[in-house]
Amino acid sequence: MAAERDSRVSQFRKGALELVILALLDSGELYGVEIVDRLGEHAGLEASAGTVYPLLSRLKKAGSVETTWRESPVGPPRKYYRLSAQGKGELAEMSASWRDLSETVERLLTRAEGDD
Repeated sequence: MAAERDSRVSQFRKGALELVILALLDSGELYGVEIVDRLGEHAGLEASAGTVYPLLSRLKKAGSVETTWRESPVGPPRKYYRLSAQGKGELAEMSASWRDLSETVERLLTRAEGDD
């Protein structure tokens, strides 16, 4: 039962991860490890580097994010990600869709709980 629940949570998280990463980058540019760390600060949003980096690569190919390499004071250069103008528009659209969907689901769940 716990494994089934974990699987469901994982599927919900995968669907929301792109939106969450765009939202994180809306506050300013971050490098990959910072994004992984910031996700880990929020229960249910933890994601491995193996999940985040391919998503960042896809967002870059789609034109949603732009990148810049910078020297690091503690190691090799880091690739920083920031929202592009296109990415800002996508964030606004995805945010509106998420809010609509979550409100609808919440209404249905509340109604279902009231039927018990």
